[in-house]
Amino acid sequence: MNADMLAVADAVAREKSVERELVLESMEQALKTAARRTYGTKAVEAIIDRLTGEISLFHVRTVVEPEDGEIEDEENELTLEEAKKIDKNAEIGTTFKEPLEPIELDRVAAQTAKQVINQKIREAERAQVVAEYEPRVGEIVVGIVKRVERGNVYVDLGRGEGVMYREDLLPRESFRQGDRVRTYLREVRNQPKGALVYLSRADAGMVLKLFEQEVPEIQDGMVAIQAISRDPGSRSKIAVISTDVGVDPVGACVGMRGARVQAVVNELHGEKVDIIEWTEDPAAFVVNALAPAEIERVLVDEDTGTIEVAVAEDQLAIAIGRRGQNVRLASELTGWKVEIMTLGDEKEKRAAEVQAAKEAFMAGLDIDEDFSLLLVAEGFMSLSDVAYCDISELMAMEGMEEALAEELQSRARNGLLSSALEEDGDEPLVALMDVEGMTGEVAEALTLQGIVSANALADAASDEVEPIVGLEEEQLNALIIAAREACGWFKD
Repeated sequence: MNADMLAVADAVAREKSVERELVLESMEQALKTAARRTYGTKAVEAIIDRLTGEISLFHVRTVVEPEDGEIEDEENELTLEEAKKIDKNAEIGTTFKEPLEPIELDRVAAQTAKQVINQKIREAERAQVVAEYEPRVGEIVVGIVKRVERGNVYVDLGRGEGVMYREDLLPRESFRQGDRVRTYLREVRNQPKGALVYLSRADAGMVLKLFEQEVPEIQDGMVAIQAISRDPGSRSKIAVISTDVGVDPVGACVGMRGARVQAVVNELHGEKVDIIEWTEDPAAFVVNALAPAEIERVLVDEDTGTIEVAVAEDQLAIAIGRRGQNVRLASELTGWKVEIMTLGDEKEKRAAEVQAAKEAFMAGLDIDEDFSLLLVAEGFMSLSDVAYCDISELMAMEGMEEALAEELQSRARNGLLSSALEEDGDEPLVALMDVEGMTGEVAEALTLQGIVSANALADAASDEVEPIVGLEEEQLNALIIAAREACGWFKD
């Protein structure tokens, strides 16, 4: 029987690919659980000899320091005084083991022991899968399709099983049992029912890792992939940069006669891949990202994170792409909102913007049409541009003197206040620049959001104000408090 115990442990360890010691520890736990039916509330310890397989049961008693002179669990605890009678070297925490008679495992006890062993082994298997695959999240793994259920593909990875849900597959992609498949290891979760390894072929990381495998320059760090956008099964765009002036990043990814990029395309069943050189210049980056469309003009609006792109009429469909795919992927790749229009539409929009700015300047600054057009030509398009710009920007205009520049700024701020007054009725208004700590840049950004007076800022909460570059939330809260003080909120 004892030898059989070790043989069973060896067989289970091989079958489940777990450590023999863990199986023996599970058996000991199972014996301990089964012994409770015989020995009741006694603290029992079971030990299996690793060489002979002999099973020993012990009643374990622990030396404790009693509270109020009484021991709570007399069956499993003893005082230091009692322990000294057994072993003069005993101290608090010392344990004494007294041998117990072996137990007979009836059907119920045997079933309980089996459940304990199975539970421990399942826990060990889950831990092994997590330990094996969690460090490999973000890598390409190879497996064999085990089964396909309701469109979900279960993959045998060797020491674990992974799943690709339907949304993680490429469109029109199908697998059969026994197929060999390369997938991207997206996530590992340790759940009560077992460790789940989530795989994907639709994740953008799949494209990145395929290029890392195919392009030695990426492995060596001479070329880096800066951004990826993907429409799985249809088209991907990747932006690459070289850390070595002697290496062409796009050419390295394309390979001789397109061999490297073609290997990636073949693995993705014909998914097109656009390789774009990354640049810090947002306008140039967007132009590259919209390829193969030919771009005529680009206007960058950093305040709104928008880039307007003008193309010829025959290039509009190419720039937008089928169902907006090209512009959508370019927007995701660059991180900018890309708006595409024809040259004619762009011309009309610019004319409308110039006309609106000219009328605003003539009314708000009390200047003639020629002076208004001069301001527009210098890049000023709204009263807030004039009101909160650095005075040196106005003085850079030909013939502009400091006194005139200051007068223009004063008129612009008064014009903004007048507009706010029309909306707010007869409430006395306070200018934004009268708020302690306010800067021209922040005031201009607030004005673009429709907050044109200290009164409007005082009424706002920090979460109602859109983020302003260079302004932390604590600083914004301080400005709101200062605006309330300037508007007399805290007066007695």
